[in-house]
Amino acid sequence: MNTKRLILETDAMGNLKQVPKLPPNQQLEVIIMPVEEPTGADDKRRQPHPEIAGKIKLLDDIFDSIPAADWNLNS
Repeated sequence: MNTKRLILETDAMGNLKQVPKLPPNQQLEVIIMPVEEPTGADDKRRQPHPEIAGKIKLLDDIFDSIPAADWNLNS
């Protein structure tokens, strides 16, 4: 059995925004499961390892280390 996971979106009326291309002349079994949005409680803030936490010192302005065009701030 070959399985594929497709994430499909619907509009305000519940219609599919884009219909996927399906294999011809086959029966398909479809299981519909809504994708749940992550809540704020599930978001975990990343932290440095305790051995290096608080030991890093910034000696200069990091924004001057790379040209502004390379930061992709305008897009």
